Amino acid sequence: MIDSPKHSVSVAGVVINDLGDVLVVQRRDNGHWEPPGGVLELDETVEDGVRREVLEETGIVVDVGPLTGVYKNMARGVVALVFRCTETSGSIISTEEASAVEWMSPAKATSLMTPAYAVRVADALRTTQLGVPTRAHDGTRLLNATKDAPINKHTI
Repeated sequence: MIDSPKHSVSVAGVVINDLGDVLVVQRRDNGHWEPPGGVLELDETVEDGVRREVLEETGIVVDVGPLTGVYKNMARGVVALVFRCTETSGSIISTEEASAVEWMSPAKATSLMTPAYAVRVADALRTTQLGVPTRAHDGTRLLNATKDAPINKHTI
């Protein structure tokens, strides 16, 4: 029997505080700025996974809100489910996974991120959506951006 390719599912939270800032982490492994998130464990719900990942990476406890986007890294086979979250308690802490954890304005945060991650913040901050966007990327660049959703680092 031939092994078929496998997908991995990850979850992330675009956490927004009362000031409208977003919580971002700078990953230790590659130095990239991203919303907190990671691999969804087999024995947890999607929402529990988001809460766990945000807490583990930042020290912040969140309420998980609506799904704001589905993203597939075509190069790695990772499907990411991203949710808008609100901060409920906790304090930023140093973690094994993040070399830095900061509250930033959305403009500053997205300017530091690759387009594949900046779009997740932009999608989560949209107040009205006709549906949840699904997007494909190669790990950095968005693939097949349409004229209805032209997203790049400079338009977010």
